[in-house]
Amino acid sequence: MTNYDYLAIGWFALSWFTFSLASNNHLPIKRVSLTTAMNQHRKRWMMVAARRDLRMIDTAIMAGLQNGTAFFASTTIFAIGGCFALLGATERVLAIADDLPIPLVADPVAFELKVFGLIGIFAYAFFKFGWSYRLFNYASIMFGAIPMKDDLPDDQIELDAAANRAASLNVLAGRHFNAGLRAIFLSIGYLGWFVGPFVLMGSTTLVILVLLRRQFFSNARDAILKDIIIP
Repeated sequence: MTNYDYLAIGWFALSWFTFSLASNNHLPIKRVSLTTAMNQHRKRWMMVAARRDLRMIDTAIMAGLQNGTAFFASTTIFAIGGCFALLGATERVLAIADDLPIPLVADPVAFELKVFGLIGIFAYAFFKFGWSYRLFNYASIMFGAIPMKDDLPDDQIELDAAANRAASLNVLAGRHFNAGLRAIFLSIGYLGWFVGPFVLMGSTTLVILVLLRRQFFSNARDAILKDIIIP
């Protein structure tokens, strides 16, 4: 590990942390992120569902959110297994790397250290997805506990309170899901470290720029906030 490696890892961690704050609008940025806009629609969804006579479509949406989270959780497990397979074949991987026109890290100890870092990222993503899945499960239960509007014709406050509880869990589950997905995206940038510290800084910056565009300047954000149809 050289000083450049420490600098690159510091840049990687700082970029990850800063982007997490920005995407959740925890920084003094006036532009609303796609994630924050979607959280408002999650709350709106619960309010509309609370006054819907038939809620089958809502339960189908909840099931879809859980299934998507379970898919990514399973994917991170496979990724962790692949990383451990790399640890068992370090010499073979480095021998193949010698034949490539890319100056991959040639030190077995450094290579294994970087693989362990990749395992840590995927493990973090797995725990985020696992907790998100459980929160979506809790949100489904809270959604099922919302009384029918005809049962509380004179108590709209209680109906709104029940919908708010379900919405709060849904938003929290989405926040952890986004954190896990963010870790997977940034793991692509982390791969640059296998080439060198400056490549890590460049690949991390590139990934962050792509994510920033999606959060603050994408067509999806415009469609959500401006109610326009994207051709």
